[in-house]
Amino acid sequence: MNLRYLLLTTCVISTPALSKLANKEGISGEIALTTGFASSTSNFNTDGDDTITSTNQKASAENSFMAFPLGNIAYTFGQELNQQVHVGTTRQDVATGTVVLEVGYKYQFKSRMAIDVSILPTIMSSNTWADPYLVGSARTETDASGNAFRFKVDNIAGSNFTIDTAYATKDIKNDEVEDILKRDADTLYLKGQYRLPLSRTSFVLPSVIYQSSSADGEASSYDQYGAELSFFKLMQRHKLVVTAGYNQQNFSADNPIYNKTRKDNKLSLFAAYEYTKFMNSKDWSFISFAGYSSTDSNITFYDESEYIVTVGLNYKF
Repeated sequence: MNLRYLLLTTCVISTPALSKLANKEGISGEIALTTGFASSTSNFNTDGDDTITSTNQKASAENSFMAFPLGNIAYTFGQELNQQVHVGTTRQDVATGTVVLEVGYKYQFKSRMAIDVSILPTIMSSNTWADPYLVGSARTETDASGNAFRFKVDNIAGSNFTIDTAYATKDIKNDEVEDILKRDADTLYLKGQYRLPLSRTSFVLPSVIYQSSSADGEASSYDQYGAELSFFKLMQRHKLVVTAGYNQQNFSADNPIYNKTRKDNKLSLFAAYEYTKFMNSKDWSFISFAGYSSTDSNITFYDESEYIVTVGLNYKF
């Protein structure tokens, strides 16, 4: 499992919280209606070819057009408006290329520090191949499921430091691979970041990331190290975020199909744009998102790439 990934979706932009959680008590939120084009290349994509001729082949690209909603809703309460329950996707996550449906609770202290505890009910739900390496016959799909939990602390002790952690379990319903390749796993994700102001209208957000996955099969277990850098810029009605990320994934044992230990290098690039007060309305904004990610593995079968371009409208209430 990868808790940090590019999903086929769009983006609205915000800056990390600097004051109270909301301007007034009660319900608030936003919804984005978007459309776009996406392309994905992966031998593990169940929308791709169900029959392969070799475990050394590169995957073919799958292209699609889409239209979909995205957003969040929150209820803020407390004498100082410092408590909040929320469901949906957060603005800052999506702006930097992370799209996770959350159901959670947030509490903000007088120092600006805020703790956020949530569950991620959909991040582990997907389809995968029961045996991705089956050659010459049609591969069958199976369900992947699990549970994920997140704990995040913003503005630690009133500083510009933030730590984001998650723990997840994954279960493959019918995993037909060799025992050493079994994919049921427990995964830990850690991310530390620091908000560095450049001016009154711009700042950068450097991050370091560690992820460890302990799978039933040792050849599917890995440690991952990475870094990201996000640049935020506000220009009157215009908001822009650009994020670049790199990480390296080192697996724990030789893959018996290839007689070597897998090692992946991953690169991601994201750009998000928002034009506020669209059509002179304070509640509407125009949004656009473009993203690209690529995995270069020492085993060709695991090479992957995907990109997406979207446009849409966002309504805040």
